Amino acid sequence: MNARHTHDQDWPADADGDVFRRMQEDGFDFATPASIDFNVDFAEWPPSGELLSALAQRFNQVEVHEPDEYRGYISFIVSERVTYELVMSIQRLVSELAAPYGGICESWGVMQQP
Repeated sequence: MNARHTHDQDWPADADGDVFRRMQEDGFDFATPASIDFNVDFAEWPPSGELLSALAQRFNQVEVHEPDEYRGYISFIVSERVTYELVMSIQRLVSELAAPYGGICESWGVMQQP
């Protein structure tokens, strides 16, 4: 396995796997830790204070983004090596935490250096 990236066959044929393939095509360095931004979306606003506390205990830079022309959401950052397994496990964990409050975590992103 090349230290710079992981092989395509490691990523499923789903939307997140497609993101990883695009990152690889763009030369993303999977061996270096990066700041991964995750969003938690809600059916109803505002989010629960209990959920905010639970997220703040687990993750860095938890921020509430109030609704404007778009729905409000919560964002947080995880600084790690970007792997499919990590992204999926965090989305699963946070979606389980957020579900009782009408929330789901299914979007993420990484700023890629040109």
